[in-house]
Amino acid sequence: MTAGFGSASLGSYRTAVEKVLTELYNHRIVTRIRDKDYTVWKDSPVEITNRLGWLESPRAMMAAVNHINNVVDEVRGDDYTHALLLGMGGSSLAPEVFRTTFGVRDGYLDLTVLDSTDPGTILAHKERLDPAKTLFIVSTKSGGTVETFSLLKYFYNHVRETLGESKAGRHFIAITDPGSALADLATAHQFRATFLNDPSIGGRYSAISYFGLVPAALIGMDIEIILSRAAVTADQEFACNKPDIDTLNGASIGVVLGEMARAGRDKATFIISPRIASFGDWLEQLIAESTGKEGKGILPVVGELLGNTDVYGSDRLFILLHLDGDDVDNGRIAALEKSGHPVVRIDLHDCYDLGGQCFLWEMATVVTGHLLGINPFDQPDVEASKVLTRKMIAGYREKGKLPVNEPALTGKGIDVYGNIRAESPAAALAAFIRLGGPNAYIAIQAYVQCTSETDAALFLLRQRLRDQYRLAATVGYGPRFLHSTGQLHKGDGGRGLFIQLTADDLRDAPIPDEMDNNESSMTFSLLKAAQALGDQQALINAGRHVIRFHLGTDVAAGLEVLTGL
Repeated sequence: MTAGFGSASLGSYRTAVEKVLTELYNHRIVTRIRDKDYTVWKDSPVEITNRLGWLESPRAMMAAVNHINNVVDEVRGDDYTHALLLGMGGSSLAPEVFRTTFGVRDGYLDLTVLDSTDPGTILAHKERLDPAKTLFIVSTKSGGTVETFSLLKYFYNHVRETLGESKAGRHFIAITDPGSALADLATAHQFRATFLNDPSIGGRYSAISYFGLVPAALIGMDIEIILSRAAVTADQEFACNKPDIDTLNGASIGVVLGEMARAGRDKATFIISPRIASFGDWLEQLIAESTGKEGKGILPVVGELLGNTDVYGSDRLFILLHLDGDDVDNGRIAALEKSGHPVVRIDLHDCYDLGGQCFLWEMATVVTGHLLGINPFDQPDVEASKVLTRKMIAGYREKGKLPVNEPALTGKGIDVYGNIRAESPAAALAAFIRLGGPNAYIAIQAYVQCTSETDAALFLLRQRLRDQYRLAATVGYGPRFLHSTGQLHKGDGGRGLFIQLTADDLRDAPIPDEMDNNESSMTFSLLKAAQALGDQQALINAGRHVIRFHLGTDVAAGLEVLTGL
């Protein structure tokens, strides 16, 4: 069984897409991608030639299956029941998709992903997990991601204090690139295992590598099936003589994405079957971080409740990922097609087809990059937030506090920060949204603890904004989104409206300065605040519109005010 290819209803755009498909064929783009020809994207090989290992990973990783499974069997034999993955972005999203989609097979480890610097979230994981039965997966390609290293130091010291130094290392495994700082630490602290990934695989293209496969095996997935589906899809992709619209593959989907973006339909809106809905989070990073640069970009819209046709502008492309057996709102989808919106349909036979979908969308994304004239493998604007965050932290260490601005207004328990004049927080939000021009979008950036109550409130705010203003609206928890959509926010055409949400942390946790030493000069609450301020300044420096609502101690109540309830 292979990943189902799809079809597209493109209406008046069909002729233009067919023309580009012919150009793709005439210039041998797919063959050149297979042959790792960097000139498909740029004249220079920098950050391209060393980022093409994903093309071979489905078959190359077959040789690692036994080793992965042997480590998993050893962990299970030692009666571990839970796993906590410490990672961000490309290191964490595929494992989260697999856990959400497949659950946990009997006798395997219940995996959770921790990709936050929110102290309440971190403490909740610490308090629920028994260190004696927990495996900690430290996952970072670079081996130096600040969030991941902060979490490593915190949990390693916790395990060391609880179980003793001689046992602590056995509760950790590392997934990283050869020669990274993490690889050295794993050796020094006698981690149970270290998986050294192919360094030519970029983070967001790493689902079908150790970064995705080790966590998948720990929850009991059959990683041979995932790899075989990806390998078959890759073979079909490169065997296709001439991609076309009626039997879509990765290359032709990439043409649709790129041509729709060039036509102004740069909001790729995903409608995904419930059982595989979390795949949208992986797609979001892949597309946003790969295409959002050089003043161009495609905004992936995931997790949105499908609305009536009158809430959508002319900047949307709709993509349906349908899993056999799941219901789909065919009536509304047909209405979208009838009203002139382009719609792509892709079918999956079962959940393991996600292996093929990973390769399919990687191929689609790099073809889109070719059409947009950008390098889909770099992330030039991500560093801007990191630099400013480090500057905030240095200022804190020097002065003992982070920069403090006066709010533009205060009301109903909310402080509003930004260049906005209004009489209330709700009025400030309305005035801010009116700053958006044609084809604008709204990005809600929530630097608050993720809970089911907050999820529901953010979802409602997002839907209200979309319906009222007919603008695409997205939600991301900070700092998680910095490793996903953060590049797009600062590198695209500049039509985003950024709503930062912050709150008082009711609890805090210290970040150890070193492993084996609990001395601390920084807390997770301070790191999260510095990241919010750093990204806010990076957005302002990039000419973006930003407003911040500080919700105090009651996030739910503050969101109700902004939503107008």
